[in-house]
Order: sequence, then structure tokens, then C-alpha cells
Amino acid sequence: MFLRALPYIKATGLILFFGFACLPLVQMTMISFIATLPQPGIEVGSLTFGNYANIVSDPNLRSAFGNSIAYVLINICITVPVAIPAAYAFSRMSFLGDKHLFFAFIAFRITPPVVLTLPIFQLFSALGIVNSVFGIALAHCLFNLPISIWILQGFISAIPKEQDETAFLDGYSRPRFIWTFLLPQIAPGIAVTAFFCFMFSWVEVVFARILTTTNGKPISMAINALFGFQTDIGLVMAVTVASMIPGAVLVFSMRNHLSRGFKVGKL
Repeated sequence: MFLRALPYIKATGLILFFGFACLPLVQMTMISFIATLPQPGIEVGSLTFGNYANIVSDPNLRSAFGNSIAYVLINICITVPVAIPAAYAFSRMSFLGDKHLFFAFIAFRITPPVVLTLPIFQLFSALGIVNSVFGIALAHCLFNLPISIWILQGFISAIPKEQDETAFLDGYSRPRFIWTFLLPQIAPGIAVTAFFCFMFSWVEVVFARILTTTNGKPISMAINALFGFQTDIGLVMAVTVASMIPGAVLVFSMRNHLSRGFKVGKL
């Protein structure tokens, strides 16, 4: 009797867990459509699209969204092209200190960002890129690059080395081989790498606080700035929901590559 009821118990438990996990998101979305502060012609507690309209009309929020998107795009455009040849070198070549260097990359990645804020600030001040979108994006690249090399190295190592040798015998140069043969095979790994770059750049606030004063504020700091003596909770929830949309679009558009990418053994 219990064995017959086991599938129903599992399904019920899964539904309850899914409902519990989605409850904060549902509540946040509902509040985002409610006026929580007095507005002209709108009563407190009434349904409204004004919170989302305020995101579009507020130049600071528009700028914050644009800055965060710029961080992600710059990170992916710099990190992935640099990480692919570096990962290929670690996977296919042997050189003095290669394992120690690879370990140093991983050790650097697990270093708390706040530890490096002072030397990075001094370096960027000398280069004149403090308080700029590019400066913050470049700081993000420093932390995204090690994990990107580590991820891609695993995907490249899963590809038989005989493919390289066959392509070289057919007259392919190394760059042409990487572009023609390697990239299509490690597309899931590139998707996973881009996903991790997005996650770090979209929510990171340490460098944004240290390296910016007026320009380059990301959406995470814009949300924090909305809290004050009289906080418009509806607007805060609307900005939070809107900030989740780019991530949802990224995951949906790359879902096939991501699902394959997280199954490294089946690449």
C-alpha cells in the first residue's frame, strides 16, 4: 500500500517545495503592482503600473540598468575570448609550472574581492579609469577569468586529443582549428562560462562602491539607494522584479547549452 502511494507522496512533496520556493517571488511580484506611498490620483494599496513606469521615467534607475548590462557584455566579450586559448593551453600543453599556475588562478578566484579593493583602486587611479563603467567591468574580469579558464579547461579536456592531431595533419592552423572545430564542441561550456560571468557582474557591489562616486552605479546599488526614511516598497519590488528579467532571458535563451554544460561527463 505504501509503495503504491509513494509516487503521490513524492509528487506532493515536490509541489509543496516548489510552492514554498516560489512564494517569495510571487509575493514580491504582487507587491510590485501595489502603490505603497501616496501618489497623485492613486490611493495607497491600489493596483497600479506606476511602479514600473517610475523605473522608465527615473534617469538614475535607467542608468543603473544600462550600467549593469554594460558590465555583463564587457565581461563576456573580454573574458570568454581570453579564457578559451588559456584553457586550451592548460588542457593540451605542458610547460614549467603549469599546475602551480592553474592552482594560483583558482586560489585567486576564491580570494574575497574586498581584500583587493585598495590595490585595484590605486592601479585604476593611476590608469585614470576610476569612476567609469569600463573600470568596474575590468575589475570584474579579474575575478571572472580564473573561473572561466577552469570551466573551459574541463570541457576541452573532455574532447579527445586525436581531433587536434588529425586537424593539424589536414593543414589546419591552431587558431583555425579552435574556431572551426573546438568552439562548436565546447559551446555548452561557453554558455556556462557566460552564465557565471553574468551572475558575478550583475550582483557584485564591492567594486561598485569603491570604484564609483557618480558614474557606473549598477542596479544592485540603485536598489539599495531606494531605501530611506520613507521607502517606496512597491517601487523597490518593481525594480527587483525588473532586475531579474535579464537573467531569466539569458537562462531561457541558452537553456539547451546550459543543460548540457552542467553535465560535463555527457559532453
